This record gives sequence, structure tokens and C-alpha cells, in this order.
Amino acid sequence: MRKKDILELKRRFKKEQCTFTKMTGCYVTGEKHSILKFRESFLNLEEDDYFKYLEIAKKVLSGTIGNNILELSFPVNEDFINERQISLMQLKSSQLKDDALLDNFYDLIIDNYDYTGNFLILFFHDAYDVITKTKDNVKIDESEEVYEYVLCAICPVSLSEPGLRYFEEENKIKARIRDWVVESPTNGFVFPAFTHRSSDVNSIMYFTKNAKDTHPELMENVLDCPSKQTATVQKETFQSIIKDSFSLDENKADKVFMDIQENLSTMIEEYEALNDDKDSEPISLTKKDMQNLLIESEVPVEIATKLENSYVEAFGDDMPLAKNLIDTKTLKENVQRKKEERLHKQVEILQARLDEIKQENSIDKETQPSTEVNEDNVVLEETLEANLEEILETNLEKVPDINSEDNDVTPDYDVILQVKPEKISQIKSQIINGQKCIVIPINDNEQTTVNGIDDLI
Repeated sequence: MRKKDILELKRRFKKEQCTFTKMTGCYVTGEKHSILKFRESFLNLEEDDYFKYLEIAKKVLSGTIGNNILELSFPVNEDFINERQISLMQLKSSQLKDDALLDNFYDLIIDNYDYTGNFLILFFHDAYDVITKTKDNVKIDESEEVYEYVLCAICPVSLSEPGLRYFEEENKIKARIRDWVVESPTNGFVFPAFTHRSSDVNSIMYFTKNAKDTHPELMENVLDCPSKQTATVQKETFQSIIKDSFSLDENKADKVFMDIQENLSTMIEEYEALNDDKDSEPISLTKKDMQNLLIESEVPVEIATKLENSYVEAFGDDMPLAKNLIDTKTLKENVQRKKEERLHKQVEILQARLDEIKQENSIDKETQPSTEVNEDNVVLEETLEANLEEILETNLEKVPDINSEDNDVTPDYDVILQVKPEKISQIKSQIINGQKCIVIPINDNEQTTVNGIDDLI
């Protein structure tokens, strides 16, 4: 799966480019009862509804690959077929017109989705006429293939917040009626996957809004695919494996983890330097790579063996990408730790030398007339004191905040914005539905990241 493939699909979810044919829905109560089913011709929706549904579909293609969008693969039986894969292909080919196929998938989701509360299941059908592109990304006005797919979005439905409102006909302020509101999807999928600008019927693009709560029951029981861990979960699992092996010595565990992170980062940099092709596959951390990593990090043999076994047990055949295991905060901490160690060493050396000079000068003053005191040692003592003071003032007392990308930003703010200078003039404050909002226009060719999640907006 490539980010540019997902962005190519996502950019089409606009009024002038959207080609959705049908949309169906099933509204489910917290007691797992289906109380509403509907089917709509998408292009015939009222404008307000059209854009709201379009925004829901767009969210299923939002976030980072490996963290919010996972590529799932179908296992096959001895006859090299997967029944759920066949059902999905039939659902796609039916263009969402077959009620029996739809009801089957509705029931699968309702019976298996581990969620307390009301929710809405939506299916969208689309046929995208993929235009041929040359190697330099220039479009040729002819079709390469028609990518036909279905998109599913599962959206929580919750009561709006209680509050007061103005009733114009009565000229009164009273409690407003609480409505059931459809929220952004928390999970969803696209079948077949869109890979290298082509249909891949052996894969599914699975969406999870929360990288720590992926609802594996949907992957396994609804889609009949082996569940996958997100990059966030893999990173946390990797950290736990290492630190649990040194549970009796927390300081040792932290140091070893920092060393492993540094060596892992170096390994990735060396691999990328040798494979600078943008389309080259990222490196996975295999068992052999893990062994080398532990050797380079000077982990004791008996603990290294335990770590290797725990690593294989945790990840099995689905070894994580090395980049998913990088903890940027730890890398920053390690850089700062080494800097402080060097500074402390410099201080120790300067302090020891300063003590020697002071002792020599003290002996000179006691044994020789003041006029015969070694002036070179006096000058050296003053120089060493000045150097020591400068190091302490300019370095050890100015430790940066490694938890913040911008150390000048006060961490107490609820919202912290970082934009390119040319975007500053476009930022506006606006009242929307009675709520003060910050509005930042986003162009089609611009990308966003919110708290580390790409294209969340």
C-alpha cells in the first residue's frame, strides 16, 4: 500500500469528481437491534446530506498507513479460495443492489462489533476510471482500468450534549431537545485494496481511528483476515519486551532500550542510504536483525536469548517494520543524555585540573615570597575557573524540553498550531454553530498532520 494511492482516491471525494453510485445504511441500537435500513442513489442526495456523507467516506481513507490504515490479506483454504473474499466480490459486483448480500454483512458486523451504544453502518459503491499516467506522472487521456470497489464506514451515533437554546416562536430560552448525532467513523474498510493504481482483490484496506483500539474482531470475524497490530501497538509491545527483561533494574532497562533505539535508527538510515528509490520496500526487523541489534547494543547473552524468544512470540510471522519500532522521544532523550554525560566529564576533568593548580599555588604562596609565585599557574587557575563557569552557565543549566518540538511553547495550552509562514495570513477566527473555531484553509495539494496523524483533517 502506498500513500499516494490512497491520496489519489481521497482527492476524488469532492462534488465535481465523486462518482459514487449507491449508498446503503443500517442503523443499530445499543441492544444490537437493526431499526432502519435504507438505500440511496448518491448523486440524488440533497446537497447538505451529500457533503456530510462524503465527509464520512473520506475519513475512512484518513490517517497514516500502518497506524490508521492497515493492509489485510485473505487466507485461503486447501482449494485456494476464501468464502468471505468471494462474498465481498459479489457485494461489489451487485453495486449494493442485493439485499441478501447486504443483510449478511450487516448481521456479521452487528453480531461481532464489540461496541456499547448505537451505531450506523454505511456502504458506498464506486467505479473509478483510472487514467493512465506516464513515468513522469503526466496523465494520458485514456483509461488504464476501471477500479470498482465498496467502502464501509462504521459510525457511532450518540446523543448531543445537553444545553439551552433560543426558541424564536416562543421568544424564550429553554432546554433544547437532545438529538442522536452520527459521528465520524471509528472503523471501516475498502475492498478491494487500491495498490499501485490498480485493484488488488487479495487485500483489504482496513481503517481504525484509534490506533490502540483497532477492533480486531472486525478483521477476524467480519472480514475473515488475520488481525494486524498498528505501528503504535507494535512500538509499545517492543518497548515492553525489552524493559520487562530488565524488570529488576529499571535504570539498566532504560539505558539498554536507548542503545537499541539508537542502533535501530542507524540500521534504518544505512538501509535507506543503499535503497534510495522512493518505491523501495521499507525494512522489517527480522529475527536475525534483532539478534544483530542486541549484539551491537551489548546485551548479555542470557538476556538476549530471552528477548529474541519474546520478540518472535509477540510478532510471529508478521515481523514489524523497523521504522514502526522507533521511539523518537527516546532518541531525543538519548542524544540529551550523551550530551550531558560529555559535559559532566568535561566538568570533572576541569575541576580536577583546577584543584591541582590551586594546590600548587597554595604551596607556592607558603614556601616562596609573593614576588616569586608562579604567575603562569595563577593565570591558568583563573582561566580554568572561567571555563568551568561558562560550561555550567551555557550548558548544564539549559537543558531543553525534549517532550516538545517547540521548546518555547507553553505546554499548558490546549491547542498548539505550527504552520508554514505563508499560511499564517490565512488563519481566521470564526463562530460556527455557536462555537469559536480556528479556520485554516487546506488546498488539494497540501498535507496536514494532527498530533502525529497524517491527513486526519
